[in-house]
Amino acid sequence: MKRILIFGVQLMAALLLYASPLEDFLGNKAVNAAATAVFIQDLQTGKVLVEHNRDASLLPASIMKTVTIASLLREKGAQERFHTMIYADGPIKDGAIDGDLLVSGGGDPTLGANCQPESADIADELIASLRSRGVSSVEGALRVDTSLYTGPACPPSWVREDRAESYGTGSHALNFRRNASGGRAVKDPVSVFTTYLSNRLSDAGIKVHGGISVGNEGLSDAGEATVLVDHVSDVYAEVMRSCMMRSDNLFAENLLRTFALARGKEGSTADGAAEMMNYWSHNGVPVKGVSIVDGSGLSRSNRVTARFIGSILKQMGDDEDYSTFMPLAGQEGTLSDFLKDTALDSYVAMKTGSMRGIQCYAGYKLDEQFAPTHSIVIIMNGIGTRSQARHAAERLLLEVFPENK
Repeated sequence: MKRILIFGVQLMAALLLYASPLEDFLGNKAVNAAATAVFIQDLQTGKVLVEHNRDASLLPASIMKTVTIASLLREKGAQERFHTMIYADGPIKDGAIDGDLLVSGGGDPTLGANCQPESADIADELIASLRSRGVSSVEGALRVDTSLYTGPACPPSWVREDRAESYGTGSHALNFRRNASGGRAVKDPVSVFTTYLSNRLSDAGIKVHGGISVGNEGLSDAGEATVLVDHVSDVYAEVMRSCMMRSDNLFAENLLRTFALARGKEGSTADGAAEMMNYWSHNGVPVKGVSIVDGSGLSRSNRVTARFIGSILKQMGDDEDYSTFMPLAGQEGTLSDFLKDTALDSYVAMKTGSMRGIQCYAGYKLDEQFAPTHSIVIIMNGIGTRSQARHAAERLLLEVFPENK
């Protein structure tokens, strides 16, 4: 009897010792197995290495950005740019614009931003253009056309507390300085922009006589408009990289609205979300259990499955830009401390997603040439201690990819 008991104890110890990486991960007290999904796939063979709850409908937090960016990248490519146009809406004669100075918002989220990617100061560009034409007076108004986007600046499902913070600011046809000040959201970035531009023009000795007007009207029918400035952003690739590295919600929401426009729809959040669902469904990605309401993942009404995200990652695995937008583990952005000084340091590129009770990862295992070899999706809802949940995810990946040890 004693021998049997000893043997039983030894067997249990052996089973615990040789528990699979997934069992070990799900057994962590910070991981809620019922509200967690894992999907890790070999991109070349299609073999699924690890899966758990792959069709469970869960909150994605910021890994939603991987879907938004993949969608626009596929639709428009990496080299497009945002354009903010400024026109003299009337004839130029005798040193004056006989009409309005019209700024047409182009949805550029980087205009005046204090982060990468940088672009020229639009006020400097305008002043230089006006001086080159000998203009020192605008007889009409400084007018801003905000008609590019429709619908509310913030999705209705965003909670009020988030909308007040800089990370929860709305997306507009004309954004300025990331629509934030002192860590708080600015609800009317157009007003901040027009005040800045008016002051800069005044300091340069250029007088605007007609005040300021904001609305949805473009150029007049006079037919004597002159392009003064075509302010261009950096290429989409750099905007997307900045969005992923810093997990910028404003950037993501503007990219979503831009996707809607690229698909021939109005530039609303709702149109962008619906078009993303249609796009991936028609490209063979399983969308059962998926509900998209924004582009950033800030809404708690979003739902995705691990298989949905994993399928998109698989389709994007050959894109030469896409994986480079994601932070390298142990090195960059929101992943700078994840897997640091381990064998997978720099061999994993992933977008993170964090909200109260949520910790998610979506991205790739990389080879020596930084090319994706495996897709990785880990969606944890209902987590315990966040640091323990992160550690559990690190340990899972280190055990799934032992060749890097």
